[in-house]
Amino acid sequence: MEYLSVTNAQQCILECVHKLDTESVGLEQSLGRVLAEDVRANRDLPPYDVSAMDGYAVRSADLANIPATLQVIEDIRAGDMPGKTVHAGQCARIMTGAPVPQGADAVIRVEDTLASPDNLVQINVAVIPGNDIRLRGEGMRNGDVVLTTGTEITPGVTGVLATVKQSQVQVYRRPRVAILSTGNELEDMDDPVDPNKIPNSNSYALMAQVQALGIEPDLLGIARDDPVELEEYLLRGLRFDVLLVSGGTSVGVHDYVRPTVEALGVQMKFWRVAMKPGHPVAFGVLQQCAASTAFVFGLPGNPVSSMVCFEQFVAPALRRMMGHERLFRRTIAARLTHNVKHQPGRTEFVRVTLAKNEDGYAATSTGAQGSGMLLSMARADGLLVVPAESTGLVAGEQVAVQLLDGTVFQEGSEFRV
Repeated sequence: MEYLSVTNAQQCILECVHKLDTESVGLEQSLGRVLAEDVRANRDLPPYDVSAMDGYAVRSADLANIPATLQVIEDIRAGDMPGKTVHAGQCARIMTGAPVPQGADAVIRVEDTLASPDNLVQINVAVIPGNDIRLRGEGMRNGDVVLTTGTEITPGVTGVLATVKQSQVQVYRRPRVAILSTGNELEDMDDPVDPNKIPNSNSYALMAQVQALGIEPDLLGIARDDPVELEEYLLRGLRFDVLLVSGGTSVGVHDYVRPTVEALGVQMKFWRVAMKPGHPVAFGVLQQCAASTAFVFGLPGNPVSSMVCFEQFVAPALRRMMGHERLFRRTIAARLTHNVKHQPGRTEFVRVTLAKNEDGYAATSTGAQGSGMLLSMARADGLLVVPAESTGLVAGEQVAVQLLDGTVFQEGSEFRV
């Protein structure tokens, strides 16, 4: 099977995956979810003209000659309704958020006044009509759409939902994700330490990457290199929306993942990608019925390769399933601090640290880039993207770095550098 480019592999995946069905969740549990319906305002906000400052509600026409002395006829606090109309030579003391009384057309902030004990106040500045008044409905109008389908629920969006009293929110469902590691050589967390075994870091690193997207995955454990046992584990995993299988995706005589998933009805879309690290990455689809599809990602056994492949292929797919529009990690421009060798043919992802300087960002390799060197991933701020056609990069060259901060994604349905 021909190696796909990174971009073509991503497009292949995104052509297959789709938004999941919707569910209703409480506002308190909705942060990070994606709205599956438009939300409309249920009132004008503010509900009437209100003061934007603590001060005095005045008639601007009374301030033709400054300073001007006005009679204070009323105190209006937030939550009170005015009881009097402001006439010529009068004003009302008013608090922030309180309704502007009839007759007044401006608010003077208290810092621009001098109060007297006999209910008189000296106004020291002139203003135009509308000064420091928030007009009725300027925040939102009753019946208007204030949030649209596809909006990610951030703290600010949560505030809007609370404002319109949306205690239950219709959102896209989060995918159910299962994680399976394979291989006789693996030692799980609760197993005794064996110097001849390799710790099962993949399951837990992938778990954390999935959790960073707001999803709690299920860890299926370790399937040994036995077709019967592997099939049992795969059957469990295929009950989920997404199954991540690490290891066993290469072409060795004991790599049983591909023939086993195909025997279970999974249609493999690709099995190799022209990238480094991570070229033995696979993607398949199991159409169980018209309303039920399982997606299978075969990830490399080397932990860095597995994590890099997750960022390029799995994370965008999961975000699309949750209704997000921003699918890919954001990239920034940086200057290389050293040369990078590269053999044309594969897109390469180099783990780098980033340092801010007067020119922007400087990118420096985290060190040796072996696909089993997990510490290099732990130290990385981002992945330097070396284009497949590159013959190498030189110190001082501007490069693209894909951020790994876990929260920032960019718009679009294709990978961009």
